Amino acid sequence: MSSAGPDPAAPPDPAAGPEAPPSVYNVANLLTMLRMLLVPVFVWTLFMDGTGWRVAAFVVFAVASVTDKIDGDLARRYGLVTDFGKIADPIADKALTGAALVGLSILGELWWWVTVVILIREIGITVLRLVVIRYGVIPASKGGKLKTMLQVVAIGLYLLPGPLDPLRWAVMAAALAVTVVTGVDYVVQAWRLRRAAPAA
Repeated sequence: MSSAGPDPAAPPDPAAGPEAPPSVYNVANLLTMLRMLLVPVFVWTLFMDGTGWRVAAFVVFAVASVTDKIDGDLARRYGLVTDFGKIADPIADKALTGAALVGLSILGELWWWVTVVILIREIGITVLRLVVIRYGVIPASKGGKLKTMLQVVAIGLYLLPGPLDPLRWAVMAAALAVTVVTGVDYVVQAWRLRRAAPAA
């Protein structure tokens, strides 16, 4: 006698009713919260003296950055997307990168104007998305994903000890350029979205 479960390819049963929304207490959101908790740990290790502490700061930053990739993949693959996650995930991302950029500038290792430009773009686009959300959602673009990757790699290079300055400058310059270009693109998308919205 077969004990196989329902056919996953079969259409959903209308009598079963709508699926229950995923719980806020899921693994994707827990990873987001872990990333938030790692931010003060990262800042603490960043400001400690010694090569060992700098390596520790790099490791904490790398682990926190990897959780961003993992929690997003899990949320999409297993239907764990929640309203909390939509809000908390970008906040955790901005907190981590912002703490790294500001910390490096305080230490005199990264020009303040680079930090200011990136933070203005990140905070500005986040606010812009919230402002236009009643007209529609601005989806994450491939350029936005490239921007995030370049920022993470550039910050990682600045965190690593050693004579890596030419490589650090090159990757940070690329990250800065993509950050500005994608920021302008999001502004254009928001303007088009607002224009296309029916008049109230």
